[in-house]
Amino acid sequence: MPYELFEHEARVVDDARALIKESSHDSERLAEACASLLKEYEKLFRTTRRLVRMSDRSEAELNRLARDLDEKNQMLESLSSKLSKYLSPQVYNSIFKGERDVAIATERKKLTVFFSDIKDFTATTSDLEPEDLTFLLNDYLTEMSTIALQHGATIDKFIGDAMLLFFGDPETRGVKEDAAACVRMALAMQRRMVELRRRWREAGYEKPFQMRVGVNTGYCNVGNFGSNDRMDYTIIGGEVNLAARLESIAEPGGITMAYETYALVRDLVHAQPGDPIMVKGIPREVVPYKVIGLRDEIGQTEQFVHYESDGMQLFVDLDRLKGNAKRAAIRELERTIEAMRSRRRRSTRPAG
Repeated sequence: MPYELFEHEARVVDDARALIKESSHDSERLAEACASLLKEYEKLFRTTRRLVRMSDRSEAELNRLARDLDEKNQMLESLSSKLSKYLSPQVYNSIFKGERDVAIATERKKLTVFFSDIKDFTATTSDLEPEDLTFLLNDYLTEMSTIALQHGATIDKFIGDAMLLFFGDPETRGVKEDAAACVRMALAMQRRMVELRRRWREAGYEKPFQMRVGVNTGYCNVGNFGSNDRMDYTIIGGEVNLAARLESIAEPGGITMAYETYALVRDLVHAQPGDPIMVKGIPREVVPYKVIGLRDEIGQTEQFVHYESDGMQLFVDLDRLKGNAKRAAIRELERTIEAMRSRRRRSTRPAG
């Protein structure tokens, strides 16, 4: 390393040496003093240069350590990002912020539980190639997960085509607001499914998925279950089973909830009660409520008109139908209705 920093000091030392050599005998005492001062100056100069060299070596070592630390931080960030894909964001954040211990521990909390699956999944996918099934299932779960996270749901797990989500832990907005968020999420998912079914059908899939949803509110055990070496953050209890049972009786494209949830969201949604059912693990009759829609949306024009049955598939996007396309659609619908009425009249006409 060049030591330009000490050029002036080196020049002073050289000048001092020359001055001492040129000094007369009359200035012997001055020469001795200068020699002593020069000696101390040289000593200080050597010490300073040695310290600078040590500082340079330390700086190089610090730079190396900083590079190593930066590489390890990048590795840790990459690993954390990968691990986050296997955990619900709320759980992941609470662990990495030190708010939750990674230990076997549970507690009882009042949660709103969401359970969904695809109606007749096995029959629907029996004719699909594995690659097509993988695409559809991942597309479906990705779209639903996006909506779930937008509404603040904790994603517990995917079980094949089924999803188990809940509201109320590790973050909660209160039991009532948790229930409202869950129902809003379920409605948003079913609306999105209408669009996805159209997209899948246009892509050539003859039997697009139809989702059913069950929602229930009650006390569950929530926390880490398992062993010291392998644990799972999840919920268990009869109220979880009830959400799954409500899902099984829901209509395709529908949402069924228990009275406990309905009582919390009755000012938000319009729902129709059904016949009471009995559920294993629940020592009472359960009245299922079929969700019709949000109260502030009832009576408003829906964007989509969707109906399917044997021999009929109808999907209309009212926002996209405009001008000549809208008039042509009305003519086709009227022509179809008249053809159906004409056929019905012929079938009811007395023979002979």
